[in-house]
Amino acid sequence: MSASSEASPAPTHSLWSDLRAALRGTDADYTRIPLKRAVLLLAVPMMLELVLESTFAVVDIWFVARLGASAVATVGLTETYLFLLYSVAMGLAMAVTAIVARRVGERRGDEAALSAVQAIVLALLVSLPFALAGVFWAQDLLRLMGGDDWVVERGYRYMQWMLGSNAVIMLLFVVNAIFRGAGDASAAMRVLWVANALNIVLDPLLIFGFGPVPAMGVEGAAIATVIGRGAGVAMQLWILLRGSEHLRIGRKALRWDGATALLIARTSLGGVGQMIVGMTAWIFLMRILASVSTEAVAGATIALRIMMFTLMPAWGMSNAAATLVGQNLGAGEPARAEAAVWRIGWMNMAFTLAVSVAFFVAHDGIVGLFTEDRAVIAIGGEWLSILAYSYFVYGWWMVSVQAFNGAGDTMTPTWINLVFFWLIQIPLSWLLALPLGWAHSGVFWGVFVSETAVGLFTLWLFSRGRWKAARV
Repeated sequence: MSASSEASPAPTHSLWSDLRAALRGTDADYTRIPLKRAVLLLAVPMMLELVLESTFAVVDIWFVARLGASAVATVGLTETYLFLLYSVAMGLAMAVTAIVARRVGERRGDEAALSAVQAIVLALLVSLPFALAGVFWAQDLLRLMGGDDWVVERGYRYMQWMLGSNAVIMLLFVVNAIFRGAGDASAAMRVLWVANALNIVLDPLLIFGFGPVPAMGVEGAAIATVIGRGAGVAMQLWILLRGSEHLRIGRKALRWDGATALLIARTSLGGVGQMIVGMTAWIFLMRILASVSTEAVAGATIALRIMMFTLMPAWGMSNAAATLVGQNLGAGEPARAEAAVWRIGWMNMAFTLAVSVAFFVAHDGIVGLFTEDRAVIAIGGEWLSILAYSYFVYGWWMVSVQAFNGAGDTMTPTWINLVFFWLIQIPLSWLLALPLGWAHSGVFWGVFVSETAVGLFTLWLFSRGRWKAARV
């Protein structure tokens, strides 16, 4: 570098110009630009990406709720199995984000592209058993979860579509994780714009019918979602092959590499483990709620969709923390990685505090946007009001967990989840709900106690700093 270039002033950036760069995409080096700007450039598109991702769930449940409590229960019980799929997809996503971010930080772009290809192949392989189970045993799976006669006899085709075409779900998760790890968060966001637009248009058309299009009921919601996600996946693959701001998959990367695939699989085990622990805990909770009533399942399903939607901006900021941790550790800047986590943690806490106020003040009104069933509204509203007491803890928990994952230490959150979800949440919720007779309220308070505790413990563990020594 010449002396004149060293003496030249750094370019100035206004908030508006940074926002435009965040939405359009930028080739900025997140290990060198000012930390405040790095957080903004990554967090804004990641927040919008996950808001759009959760829009799938909110749009579906808003239309499906018009079909009755059993239709909503069909969606909820199907999601208990989809959560297992999400566990694997998100575990792979954590691993590929950490590895791609580390390689980009190390300035090893070819290896980042090779890692991306291996992750896509692994995602397709993993999707096969879920597809077979959904196509051939949908009714048995719904019956196993305690679904009523309507759910088993008329709702099973929803499960067939959702599980049978799960490859698009897997790829949407994994390829967007590749974009995030590379620092191309705007690409992931644009993909979901397209996918959501299709889903929003097709949902009412296929559920209720219009003109020559027959009314397909709850099955139509599944078909709309599959078409929307499928279009998103096609766009993802086109961007990868064409090349984004920080990553391009060239011909040399289009091959199987056993060592890289093994590294991704090994790193993803912790991520898959932590997600499976959390998701299977939810399956047990839904089974407990199914023992209470169909309205309890429906109310919890709507409340969960609302929670997912409101937490997506916080998850987006947390994903920005994972990318910054991975890239800065790769560049040999652990102090900068830690500073990014604390900055994003405070931002997350402020956001979740604002959401908790809305839950506390207007819980029944929020649930009432999705259904007119008074029993369902009361149950869903009760959960939102209980959540209001501890939502701010979730903000810190998400960021600290993603710091571990971004560093490649996916096993620590797995062991934490195992203790707090399996050994505390499930037994406590069952005890309060059934033997002590608190019904659905027992489940909600069991979740409150366990997830508040796990959030505080994870933040304390992060503050000790051992995650900085993780290797991928």
